[in-house]
Amino acid sequence: MDYTLNDIVELKKEHPCYKSKQWRITRLGADIRLKCLGCGSSVLLPRSQFNKKLKKVIKEE
Repeated sequence: MDYTLNDIVELKKEHPCYKSKQWRITRLGADIRLKCLGCGSSVLLPRSQFNKKLKKVIKEE
């Protein structure tokens, strides 16, 4: 899948905060930093793990 900085993505599992599945990409590289759109928390995932968890990309407009 194709994704860039500031894209909104949907992951397969929900985040336990507000049952949000949507995240904003805030850093790209070997690791990818995501910010939860429900609660604002941030996580850092290796790119290989992120690619397995990714469900779909919702482009930023």
